[in-house]
Amino acid sequence: MADLRLPPGGIRFSWRDPVQVLAFGCGAGLAPKAPGTVGTLAAIPFFFLLEPCGLVIYSAVTGLLLLLGIAVCGRASRHLGVHDHPGIVWDEIVGYLVTMVGAPQSWLSVLLGFLWFRLFDIWKPWPIGWLDQRVTGGLGIMLDDVLAGIFALCALQASLRLLL
Repeated sequence: MADLRLPPGGIRFSWRDPVQVLAFGCGAGLAPKAPGTVGTLAAIPFFFLLEPCGLVIYSAVTGLLLLLGIAVCGRASRHLGVHDHPGIVWDEIVGYLVTMVGAPQSWLSVLLGFLWFRLFDIWKPWPIGWLDQRVTGGLGIMLDDVLAGIFALCALQASLRLLL
């Protein structure tokens, strides 16, 4: 597959670079509209794969994906020359997995978790927005989405308690 030029700034994405492929959510971040939303959708199959493994394994894998994301997103960002390029969606994938910690495997949970996570990821209430503007590198890329995931986790669990 050929390299792609992406906005902003006509940056170059390469399918041959495994770091870029991971950072872009195996292509989900290449969506021309709402790549963060598409990246969040890409996380749903991971939830369905991990949830039956139990809370300990689910949490451990999510933590490992977070650590991997700090390195991958930081390196991809440096390579692209753009901090937190919209196509970098590994952070959305991990943020959604954080949202879904302890959630039952049901389409109601998936939908509510998706909606809550997207709300907090886009809205960025304090301290999410504050961290997003002040922490740089791979940690900065990942941190605001993990915190949005924690906010969404709390909202999801409250919603499920009210609805079920």
